[in-house]
Amino acid sequence: MTLTAPETVRARPARPAATGRTVLRLHRGALIGWLLLVAAAAGSLLWAYGPAATDAWSNWRQQCPDDIDACMWDTTINGYYRAVRLPEMALAWLCLPVAAWAGAALIGREMENGTARLAWTQSVTPARWLVTKLTVPAAVLTTGMTVLVLLHRLVYEDNPFPVFLHWMDAETFVANGPVALALPLCGLALGALTGLLLRRTLPALAVGTAVTWGVVYLADLVTPDLWPWKTATASLESQWPNMGDDVLYGDQGMLTSTGAHIPYPNCGDDFAQCMADHHAVAYYAEYHPASHFWPLQLIETGILLTVAAVAVALAFWLLRRETGAAA
Repeated sequence: MTLTAPETVRARPARPAATGRTVLRLHRGALIGWLLLVAAAAGSLLWAYGPAATDAWSNWRQQCPDDIDACMWDTTINGYYRAVRLPEMALAWLCLPVAAWAGAALIGREMENGTARLAWTQSVTPARWLVTKLTVPAAVLTTGMTVLVLLHRLVYEDNPFPVFLHWMDAETFVANGPVALALPLCGLALGALTGLLLRRTLPALAVGTAVTWGVVYLADLVTPDLWPWKTATASLESQWPNMGDDVLYGDQGMLTSTGAHIPYPNCGDDFAQCMADHHAVAYYAEYHPASHFWPLQLIETGILLTVAAVAVALAFWLLRRETGAAA
């Protein structure tokens, strides 16, 4: 009895190798950094929503009583602007450091130094190991991003200034909806897949970040064309089609007598003859109004989550192939 008891006591710590608490403890530096970022961004947005907005609005009415073009922004208005824009930038580009961290520290380093295989020998299947590695940071990221998105929407809807925080601005668009939640999840999945593929810390960091940037760029590029554009037209005697304010511009050009869209021709001095030569009868401009915000948000969110799901599926397939374990 006295000989076997110490062996039993020593064996117990090795068994729970892939718990959420273990992941948080191993990556407490990243967790602390994330909590500090959320706290700083939340504090900045709350300040912008409260005292900063009041002071900036009072200053705005003094500086810009009638003519916006004649405004002289001072430090009060600039401070409000920075208090909103900096959290927006963090929300929009967080996916890149998440991808770098997932590829390097979360997966790549453990594959490179053999820690992952050691965990798989301690009553933890490879599938469970990967599930824990992905779900714990995904939950932490989603919780923090949800708080920041809700705070940003408060600031956006209460914004008293007519010259910024437009729905179609890149960072504002991301920070105002579920795209902000999908971006870091996509970065997490792509970074983890890269770490499993390359099995080295620095290459996984670089490649995971680059691939995530490429996916985000392409998603942002194609999303506007995946929802029908509205088209405004104006006669050749007019200066420009009336689309209202706060719109996302698309293609612009000339409308021919057959209904075809052509780019602006290089007409030179004889505008009337140029229009006749090209059979142009009107100007046209494609645009997305503010009412298209949610369809565009859901489309881009769907693209990013689909990429994330495919990356996770590939990661499990790769893990199963390498270890022969059931996922």
